[in-house]
Amino acid sequence: MKEKHNYNYLCVHAGQLKDDVYGGATAPIYTSTAYDYRGEGTNLYPRYFNTPNQIALGKKMAALENTEAGMIFGSGMAAISAVFLAFLKTGDHVIIQRAIYGGTAHFISAEFKNLGIEYTMIEHVDQQSLDASKQPNTKMIYMETPSNPLLEVTDMDLVSAFAKANSLTSVIDNTFASPINQNPADFGIDIIIHSATKYLGGHSDICAGTVSCSQVNMDRIWNTAKNYGGSLSDQTVWLLERSIKTLALRVKKQSKNAKKIAKFLEKHPDIKTVNYPGLKSHPQYQLAKKQMRAFGGMMSFELKNHINQTEFLENLNIIFPALSLAGVESTILAPSTTSHSLLTPQERSEQGISDKLLRFSVGIEEVDILIEDLEGAMEKSRKKK
Repeated sequence: MKEKHNYNYLCVHAGQLKDDVYGGATAPIYTSTAYDYRGEGTNLYPRYFNTPNQIALGKKMAALENTEAGMIFGSGMAAISAVFLAFLKTGDHVIIQRAIYGGTAHFISAEFKNLGIEYTMIEHVDQQSLDASKQPNTKMIYMETPSNPLLEVTDMDLVSAFAKANSLTSVIDNTFASPINQNPADFGIDIIIHSATKYLGGHSDICAGTVSCSQVNMDRIWNTAKNYGGSLSDQTVWLLERSIKTLALRVKKQSKNAKKIAKFLEKHPDIKTVNYPGLKSHPQYQLAKKQMRAFGGMMSFELKNHINQTEFLENLNIIFPALSLAGVESTILAPSTTSHSLLTPQERSEQGISDKLLRFSVGIEEVDILIEDLEGAMEKSRKKK
């Protein structure tokens, strides 16, 4: 996909809150929870998602995702659940990609039954599976691309066309790609979600979420979200806005590092498989080239049986075994015992998540140091077999 040439400008300047009192270069933080209600317009209140900092960052996210509106939440799951609750009711049906974030999958399996919402999970997002899954009460199609943790790529043109033809709301979790590498709205997707804890925050010190969409859809989401208390404090909104200013720089470096590491791992005798959309061996490589500007900093890989996974993780010196992802530091985890641990073994198996699978979030360190760390850990684990 053609590179977007103004994303550094948008990261820095879009939605920037001006300091009209002192002329400061950075945005002021409005920490007040009480505002004068006598003026014109909507009453300001943090739970209403409409404080000055919240509104400014929402505008920045709308600009980055090429949508009319953006809204900031207290976590990625707060954003995801708000979208589900705003557009679905008892008796509705949703089509869902099977390979999705474990927290989302757990919310669906745990809460949809209580809410009386039906769903069908599909292995492969193609026309045949979409047609077979469509029911008279289907209202939404929910996907991730690339997916967590298998980095499967979904054809957004196909999803958008199917949704429009059947009057469905299309939703994409764009966390793994970030707005720098991919804009689902450009392919006709209705609603774009991010766990801003990841690339948008980028420093492993913020928990937040975002939704970007049309103003009509945002009004509907807002009317639901304000009742559930999922907004983000203005101090954290300010930190997130500051972090996004370097988003393009960080993602470009992480994407470059990841591609080189994926090629190294693909040829390594201790590695069974590598899941990275930037590899020509990836089954959706051509689709990824069409939809993405770069292939991102996330990958997953499986160790061969003669490598002890626990020892491998213990023998890493630079790469940090940790939950979450997309910080400036490189981190790694086993989804079966962390992000997808709430799923049953059968559910993990159905999603293609083995006990040997490792999800690797590549940071901004010098790539040769990261490769050396991986090689050293495999060597030590191999000797101990």
